Order: sequence, then structure tokens, then C-alpha cells
Amino acid sequence: MVDYEQLLSDRVKIVKPSGIRRFFDAAAAMPDAISLGVGEPDFETPWQIRRAGIQSLEKGQTFYTSNWGLAELRSQIAALARRKYQLCYDANTEVLVTVGGSEAIDNTIRAVVSAGEEVLIPEPSFVCYTPLTQLAGGVPVPLPTVAEEQFKLTPARLRAAITPKTKVLILPYPNNPTGAVMTRDELEAIAAVLRDTNIIVISDEIYCSLTYGPERHVCFAELPGMRERTIVVDGFSKSYAMTGWRLGWALGPKELMRHICKIHQFGIMSAPTTAQFAGIEAIRTGDDDVDHMRSQYDIRRRYLLGELRDMGLSCFEPQGAFYVFPSIRSTGLSSEDFCERLLQSQQVAVVPGSAFGASGEGHVRISYSYSMNHLREACTRMRSFLQTL
Repeated sequence: MVDYEQLLSDRVKIVKPSGIRRFFDAAAAMPDAISLGVGEPDFETPWQIRRAGIQSLEKGQTFYTSNWGLAELRSQIAALARRKYQLCYDANTEVLVTVGGSEAIDNTIRAVVSAGEEVLIPEPSFVCYTPLTQLAGGVPVPLPTVAEEQFKLTPARLRAAITPKTKVLILPYPNNPTGAVMTRDELEAIAAVLRDTNIIVISDEIYCSLTYGPERHVCFAELPGMRERTIVVDGFSKSYAMTGWRLGWALGPKELMRHICKIHQFGIMSAPTTAQFAGIEAIRTGDDDVDHMRSQYDIRRRYLLGELRDMGLSCFEPQGAFYVFPSIRSTGLSSEDFCERLLQSQQVAVVPGSAFGASGEGHVRISYSYSMNHLREACTRMRSFLQTL
């Protein structure tokens, strides 16, 4: 008889399943459930982008591309970086097309982190950073953030966490799950801490097009002296409503990117060709679609924030992404208990804050990437649930 437990890698054994998917899967088995748990736009991919993918199939463009990605797509991504951030990247050596932003993060961590080296992760944050660090043999080091400081990483907390083993800092802003963003001045303060170190920064920009304040979002690599130590990760999933196309990218110094590409080369070969042709069209013609979707998210954001506060839940006002992260401490329930009871009694699925790190306890994540009809009905049910408490 095969002992599968003995066969498994020690690194795989310590990785916990996603706390997001558990509630999503449970809600999927309930016919009348409303799930506000998964961060996926409810918009269809804009038609002209879908058409570009369809046309590539009709033309028989179904072969491998370069490991780096289609040359035209890389040129478009480099042009986008110049337009949005005034950053210049060589499309041939510093732009890598990946299978979503998650692959770019995975490849970067594996390329630079050796066994026992530390990756600093502001929390609460997206669920992939810790397991990907563990699978690479690294040591995840959480940097707790709190609502009283707008869930932002502070220079003091960063400075206190750095050790001789620190190799990477992940900057996940705009943040999932809190919706927090960081201003240029706040990022400058982080850069000042890093300037005399040899620490690499992974700037996860997947929500960079979805911000709601008056100030332009700032990419960490824009700051003086930070481009050479930063890998910028972004993708099409959130901005262009292209989650299922699985297309992202990484930008960085060629000295690092050639090694990141090696991992991509042997693990993936190349991102899906059809998706790459669609991606070209997205960057070329998708700005108006992004603006429209962002304006709709902003309407939902303001509605949901007002409803939650009216229910008596304290809630930090998110300035980016499409999540709210209300405190549920006033209910006396843990975040897991709150979500379990809400799902069972009202068939509304939200995600416990503890899924995003220990500092997320006492909160739940609610996505407003769903229609207003869904949000209204979910709020009605949540209000009824809170009244029973």
C-alpha cells in the first residue's frame, strides 16, 4: 500500500488550502446563495478584445510564441509602462509575458529566494504570497498593518523586520483585501529604508488601474533608485475583465529578468497564444472600457461602504481594488464563525479576514465586483443576520 503522506514534499505539506475558495465552493452548492467572495469582475471581456482572440484562432495563430511572449504584445506593455508610470523597459529583455500575475510572482520569488531567506509580506494581503514563499524554501515574515493606520506599511515596521536574511519585500498596493493604497510620499519613506540594502521589491500592481482617489497611483519603481531593485507585476485579469484568459506580465532589470524567464521557460514555455493576441487589443483600445468599469466599481464601493456603516459595522474606506474590509469585532464572533453563520443562515458568502493573515482576524472581505442587484440583496440579508445577533 502506498504511503502518500511519506511521498509528499515537506514544502507542500506546510501549505494551507486557500481560505477564499472554501467559502466560494460552499456557496456554489447552495442554489439561492449570493457569493461576494471571489475577486472577479462581473463584466464580460470587452467585445473588441474577445474578437481579437477569435480572429487569431480563425487565422490559425495557435503555435508557441517566444518564451518572452509575442513581440508586439511586449512592445505594447512597454508602451503602457511609459504612459502610466513614465518607466522605460526594453521590450526584448525586460518584459516577460506570463500566465497571469500569479505566475510572475511565483517565478520571481523562485528566482531570487534561496532556502531560509526571508520574504517580508505586509498583511492582510492576498493569499498567494506566503505559500509561494514556502514552496520556494523561503521564510514568510508577516508585517501586520491596521485600520488605524489605513492598512499601510510603515517605515518603522519595515525597518524593524529587516534582518541579514531578508531578501524580498512584497508591496501589494492597491491592496487585496483591504483596498488600501499608498501615496508617493509614503512610498518614498519605504524607499528610504531600502536604499542602502540589497533587498528586492515585488510591486504587485494588478489593481493599479482601479483607484478612486484624486491622486494618480504611483508605482514603486518610479521612485529614484528603485527601478533597479523592483520587479513590477501586473496583468489583464482585473483591469480588462480577463480573468479566464490567464495573462499577465513582469517588468524588471534585464539582469534579473533573464533568470525569471528561465523558470517560465521550463515550467510554462509561453503564455497562451490566443490570450496574447487579445492582450494586444486590450492595451491598444481598452482604456475607455477600463474607465467605464472603474466608474461602476466606484458606485458600488460607495453604496456598500454606506450600507455596512449603517448596519453598525466599522469600515475603513478603500481607495483601490474592489473590496471592502469591515470590522466584525462588535459582533463578538471570530471572522470564521461570522462567515460560517452568515452563509448557513442567510446564504451569503464572504471571506474571513483570517484567510489573509493573522492581522486580518476581526474583519471580513466583501467584494463589490458584483452587480448592484446582488449587492442590494446581500446587504438586506446581512442586515437581517446582524439583527439576530
